[in-house]
Amino acid sequence: MIQKYFSVVALVFLMGAVGMAGEAVRERTLFTDDWRFQKNDAAGIGDNLSYFKNAAVKEAVIASASGTGLTESQRDIGKEVPYTSATFDDAKWRKLDLPHDWGIEGPFDPKGNGETAKLPWAGVGWYRKTFDLPKTDAGRRIYLDIDGAMAYSMVWCNGKFVGGWPYGYASFRLDLTSYIKAGEMNTLAIRLDNPPDSSRWYPGSGLYRNVWLVKTSPVHVAHWGTVITTPEVRAESATVQIKAEVRNTLDKNARVEMNAEIFALDDKFQKGKKPEVIAEAQGVDVAAGKIGEIISSTSVPSPRLWSTKTPSLYAAVITLKHDGKVVDVYESRFGIRTIEFKADSGFWLNGENVRIKGVCLHHDLGSLGTAWNYRAAQRQLEIMKEMGINGLRTSHNPPAPELLDLCDQMGLVVIDEAFDCWKVPKRPNDYSRIWNDWHKNDLRALVKRDINHPSVIMWSLGNEVYDLHVLPDEKTSPILTGELTQIVKECDPTRPTTLGSHHPPASYNGVQNNVGVFGQNYQNGGYERFRQENPSVPLIGSETCSTISTRGVYLFGSKEQVDAQNAEAAKKAQEKGQPVPTPKAFLPVSEGRHDGRDWKNKQMSSYDMYVMHPFPSYTPDSEFKSQEMNPHVAGEFVWTGFDYLGESYPFADVSRSSYFGIVDLAGFKKDRFYIYQAHWRPELPMAHILPHWTWPERVGQVTPVHVYTSGDEAELFLNGKSQGRLKKNQHEYRLRWENVVYEPGELKVVAYKEGKPWASEVMRTAGAAEKLAMDADRLTIRNDGLDLTFVTVQIQDKQGTLVPRSSNLIKFEATGAGEIVAVDNGDATSLDSFQAKECKAFNGMALVIVRAKKGAQGDCVLKATSESLKDASVTIRIEGK
Repeated sequence: MIQKYFSVVALVFLMGAVGMAGEAVRERTLFTDDWRFQKNDAAGIGDNLSYFKNAAVKEAVIASASGTGLTESQRDIGKEVPYTSATFDDAKWRKLDLPHDWGIEGPFDPKGNGETAKLPWAGVGWYRKTFDLPKTDAGRRIYLDIDGAMAYSMVWCNGKFVGGWPYGYASFRLDLTSYIKAGEMNTLAIRLDNPPDSSRWYPGSGLYRNVWLVKTSPVHVAHWGTVITTPEVRAESATVQIKAEVRNTLDKNARVEMNAEIFALDDKFQKGKKPEVIAEAQGVDVAAGKIGEIISSTSVPSPRLWSTKTPSLYAAVITLKHDGKVVDVYESRFGIRTIEFKADSGFWLNGENVRIKGVCLHHDLGSLGTAWNYRAAQRQLEIMKEMGINGLRTSHNPPAPELLDLCDQMGLVVIDEAFDCWKVPKRPNDYSRIWNDWHKNDLRALVKRDINHPSVIMWSLGNEVYDLHVLPDEKTSPILTGELTQIVKECDPTRPTTLGSHHPPASYNGVQNNVGVFGQNYQNGGYERFRQENPSVPLIGSETCSTISTRGVYLFGSKEQVDAQNAEAAKKAQEKGQPVPTPKAFLPVSEGRHDGRDWKNKQMSSYDMYVMHPFPSYTPDSEFKSQEMNPHVAGEFVWTGFDYLGESYPFADVSRSSYFGIVDLAGFKKDRFYIYQAHWRPELPMAHILPHWTWPERVGQVTPVHVYTSGDEAELFLNGKSQGRLKKNQHEYRLRWENVVYEPGELKVVAYKEGKPWASEVMRTAGAAEKLAMDADRLTIRNDGLDLTFVTVQIQDKQGTLVPRSSNLIKFEATGAGEIVAVDNGDATSLDSFQAKECKAFNGMALVIVRAKKGAQGDCVLKATSESLKDASVTIRIEGK
């Protein structure tokens, strides 16, 4: 089935255009249903289709992106390969819907590379789709839009090579018009070749983002063909300039007239009742086979400004007429806002100084892999917003376009990042291999695709590129940075470029002068020094902290560590002729004298004091202090918001996923979530205690307690007895009771603000595991086969307290109108399949992801069972689209 997709505004106006013209003028169809998939090439293909080993393939793929067309010999590339033929019988291939990531299906390889998640993502994969094109489409232009294909894609239509694109994160368009047959069945074949040693993290594989079939009239708005800017913004009015590229594919010149209507979109992003403004019609003569440009400018009265607090959006609906007929209706969403970066005061949005509180996110969606899913991404951003973020950095690649739609709607400012490397490689088969041929195309594609998103405030040219310090000529990296900035400015003169620099000399050798905002990763070079030596260059903490932790794991100093520290302290005191300090009975976790690693279980302590050594990373507390002491810094982007697949340091030998996240891979909050929430949402009454309070083996032992609170002081009680009242000092972001002696019972904190009770939290000792409990984040979902609900499962005692170190095996069953998509528990060391119908709890918790069966309606009952525990179930309502 072909699913038609139209935005709300465009659908209404497209229907009107059909009525006037007597025919549809533009259709954009979500082209994701009913594909066939097969891994590996057909026998005997060898290197015939290799981008690097067959020069003809490389030349043809590059030519397909140039817009000049392919030669007949290039169209015949792959004709000897059975999978490209329209007559090939693919009935035995696997049937599936897109988006699809074959790597996430596993299995995990225990001996595999933890840097890329120990999953089988590398290799060749083929996708085929047969579809009917109505006779009424004769004479129309037919395009295939691919939002992301990992990687080195090659596309055939009806046995003829159409084109491809190597960069797996890029979005691109292919013109099928001369290959397609109206009134007949047509076949697409797509080959992907995902080379090993091409990534530093789990890149995913397959047609992992959306694919679209686009039908237009011969005269139409070109691909990503609008640029909407707001050069003047005042309270009483805003100037909106609309620039449209009009493509004329006719064999004669065309006089084209453009009308533009601007609509305000309400909080639910529905159509407005009437246009806010109708711009004056503009016209242009477009030569045969060429692209012309039309510019229209109008004024919007009393504009609703887009901001992080009120993300108001508008839609410009453009209507093109040729020979008196409507030939195209095209919608672009945008926001009215002003941005400015100042060297002395950071980021300004609509004239207001805004400190950016951001996180970096990789593109995978946990146990769903890299296969794009709107609801999964929305959930991630909702959790981050709850923590207090107002910014996002797409690390380290162009994101799915719908992610920016979400950021527009949710009020998040974005660093839109292009590359993880330039000419100098980080891995043998990474982007550096195609840099010379593709970086201009890829950078322009990113900017042109995302230019109208109000959320995008900077274009990142790259992340920690080795070119900054490896190139033999020290002058090369500033020159290269300037060339990339110029490419961006040619497409978008309204936003600054940046990069994430990990090389201190780049702050002073000229690189900093060739970007609009300089990005320092981990304060390399220092915020203070940068300001002193670059008084006119704005600065951002483009990547900060890299604190590592595991949800629910806490380590305490061993007796050997304590004895060694006491001996060291005594020796130093004697050497200085000072009194020997009183020996400590325990090792204060805040001193960081042990590195927080549980070497036996390959986990990290969640006291949030430990970082990725020897990398120059640090705790959240340190960055908070630096940001406060350096108001010229525009803000920070923490590494990372969520754990992600791959980069499983410091235990890459056994682990599948990272420890950097503030939230674990399953979406469960670590303790670190609350130190950010306390600091970033000071108006929210909250208090959070760590660690949990179920330590039967620690009775009578010192067990340090930390509290994160948005209050300014707090008192801690153990079984009703005060452990003392502490007040935050300047640049202090947690309260620490380091001498609490453990006894079971109730641990309670009462926080105060300005002397008045503000918030409280209680942590109780859990009893024996008694039952399962389930909580779905949404009890009603749509039956489109895409919508999801995320169900949290806890192991609890009789009173409903989480049993914090339980690891029972839990089995799941879904009956009725829904099905289980994936399971997870947030354990970075777990190599159990994400597609299983069972999962061990990790520190008392597990996750089940459920979707509706496509087209089904009614109830889905999800049941969880575990030996010797009481069952739990939840009912999810499935409704029509």
